[in-house]
Amino acid sequence: MSLKNVAVIGAGTIGLSWTALFANAGLNVTVSDPRPDLADVVRDSMPELAASLGSTAEKLLAQVTVSASLADAVANADLVQENGPERLEFKQQLFADIAAAAPSRALLASSSSGIVATLIAEKLDDDAAGRMLIAHPFNPPQLMPLVEIVPGERTLESVTLAAIDFYRELGKVPVREHQEIQGFVANRLQAVVLKEAFNLVIQGVVSVEELDTAMKTSLGARWATIGPFESYHLGGGPGGIRHMFEHLGGNLTGGDSGVTEADVEKLIADVERTYGAGPEAYAKLTAERDRKQLAVNAAVSD
Repeated sequence: MSLKNVAVIGAGTIGLSWTALFANAGLNVTVSDPRPDLADVVRDSMPELAASLGSTAEKLLAQVTVSASLADAVANADLVQENGPERLEFKQQLFADIAAAAPSRALLASSSSGIVATLIAEKLDDDAAGRMLIAHPFNPPQLMPLVEIVPGERTLESVTLAAIDFYRELGKVPVREHQEIQGFVANRLQAVVLKEAFNLVIQGVVSVEELDTAMKTSLGARWATIGPFESYHLGGGPGGIRHMFEHLGGNLTGGDSGVTEADVEKLIADVERTYGAGPEAYAKLTAERDRKQLAVNAAVSD
């Protein structure tokens, strides 16, 4: 990998998971956190994290250094992965301190789960803001593939592309988001599902266990192999998502009066461009879906 030295700032759950992942990739990792028991926390967390990666604590810890000094931790970093509290003012000051001490080449990435890069970088000069973006993992980072790459208004395109390459080389699946929005994509989708899950349990429709079972054996299992758009596309048979809209119409967009026919046509065209259209594409997609679904079912069965 072109980036060899990584500084992990913040040794909470996310920071420690990143530490294990980076170390497992053979990177030189320096972890910094003001907590007095930092060395103990890092050491004690590695056996479980290493086991999840098929490694050993000894191998991971050989790649890791701890530092109580933020400046020392980032002094030779090619990339800084920040995992501090979700408070804007705190992150603004933290990145100001990071930018002051890190090399001018360093990529500055935040694991923030909701605060956009433009706000975090608001008080940084153009050079530092140009190297700062969001690289939000899905928890736990050492296992879940997704990393949401969300550049700010001043983030350089070259930095965004370098970050995408870096996380892809780590074995992650970076998804670039083209507009900043609070909460980003995955958490916003999760929030909608959780809101309805809470409602269903509170209303007594199902118990917590029953709802989780329903999710794991339906949408959860399905979405492990295909996303919502591909699912609807296949749900329309050889006619695809176009057929679904012709028959279900506004039900698919929630009856939102703000969605125009032009919006729907653009969406349909995007789905057909992404996945293909017609009987041949349908046959290929269903065969691939079924192969993956059988593998998922087998993997999660008791």
